[in-house]
Amino acid sequence: MINCKFDPLKKFNKRFMEQIKHALNESKTARWTALFLIAFTMLSAYFFVDALAPLQKLLEVNYKWNPAAYGTFSGSEYYLNMFGFLLISGIILDKLGIRFTGLLSTGLMVGGAFIKMYALTDAFNSGGALYDFLNSFLSYMPASAKLAAFGYAIFGIGVEMCGITVSKAIVKWFKGKELAMAMGMEMATARMGASVAFFFSSYIAGGEPVNSVIFGAALMSIGFLTFLTYAVGYDARLDKQIKANNTGSTEEEFKFSDLGKIISNRAFWYISLLCVLFYSGVFPFLKYAVNMMESNLGITNEQGGWIAGLLPVGTILLTPYFGNMIDKKGKAASIMMLGAILLSVSHLIFAVGPANMALYIFAILLLGVAFSLVPASLWPSIPKVVEDRYLGSAYALVFLIQNWGLGVIPGLIGVVIEAVNPGVADKIAAGDTTAVYVYTIPMLMFASLGILAMIFGYLLKKEDKKKGYGLELPNIRS
Repeated sequence: MINCKFDPLKKFNKRFMEQIKHALNESKTARWTALFLIAFTMLSAYFFVDALAPLQKLLEVNYKWNPAAYGTFSGSEYYLNMFGFLLISGIILDKLGIRFTGLLSTGLMVGGAFIKMYALTDAFNSGGALYDFLNSFLSYMPASAKLAAFGYAIFGIGVEMCGITVSKAIVKWFKGKELAMAMGMEMATARMGASVAFFFSSYIAGGEPVNSVIFGAALMSIGFLTFLTYAVGYDARLDKQIKANNTGSTEEEFKFSDLGKIISNRAFWYISLLCVLFYSGVFPFLKYAVNMMESNLGITNEQGGWIAGLLPVGTILLTPYFGNMIDKKGKAASIMMLGAILLSVSHLIFAVGPANMALYIFAILLLGVAFSLVPASLWPSIPKVVEDRYLGSAYALVFLIQNWGLGVIPGLIGVVIEAVNPGVADKIAAGDTTAVYVYTIPMLMFASLGILAMIFGYLLKKEDKKKGYGLELPNIRS
């Protein structure tokens, strides 16, 4: 009898069993590559979100968008989500999974992007399809602003749906590992898109805002392809491995009664309220930041864009760092409180400090630190206070509450700016280069949001101490 020491079938079986035993998310290379693919999708989305933010004055001159029209348009990203679409998105995510929801959401983003692009073209504004109809009501908003707002609202359904999908995907790949750092890296990558928008949108536009939107729509199409690559090449493979390992269903069964468990959770509400207050002091501010710089400092919108763009640049470096720190050291609730305090200090500098470029740069960098601290600690805290099977719905509810603030605040700020600056909008639309807005009251409004967020951070810390959620404990399991 021949004793064969080399058995290729046995070697193959051993290798196959090792691959089955160790799921794909145990590979650092695989999970960080998966993260990069979905993070690039969010980068393209974040560019599109802020593509017009540095161009407020140009929109007033070229398209006659006054502050009220611009504020309504800016908030339109969130309008449909405010009235239930986000909750539906969360249920779809928990019921149908990450791949279906992610591809649906990226498809909606691309569709909304092209509608918004059409609204700013000469083809539409010279009497194209829907122009006469949209020009027949709400006279304070030009037809271009109405159609752009509609496209932005469709895009908004997609971007928020994609946001909760990406959050759940990161938990799927990184829970028990580098969760906060991974979420920080995703947010940092996404904010690179916002930085590019603030730094270069004025140059891409070249005097025509539609050019920035065209660029954003093209980038968003690439983002759709990167998520498709993730869905087919990574998420589907991980699900197959989980099933092969016989470790249970890839998506735990969701029940509608689980929504009651979420809304009866006091810690969930403290996180949600802190979230809406804090983010309402950042994203709506960025919609007006460039014009505020122009008005207060007497600089160009290109220069204002570069100063405002420092905020996301700072978060690109700091959010992963703070996420890694929270993974290893904990203190998430305390860090949320600190971030809220820094938010208020930054806006108080804009409200009552001297109009000085160096001071404004410092305030933007300070806001960047706050905008690194809170997201790095807030989003990884949600899986600690709710169960995995309804995590998608929990994220959706947080985003829904957040969207109410992000949808209402920009329009409110626009109304306040017009109220405290009577006649200035008409002068700017007429080409008066000396007319500027005074932003003291809006900045005080933004500062008050940070103070309220800090209070809810304190209540969250007390609730964590009482219930033992582990928000102050490290994320990485020993």
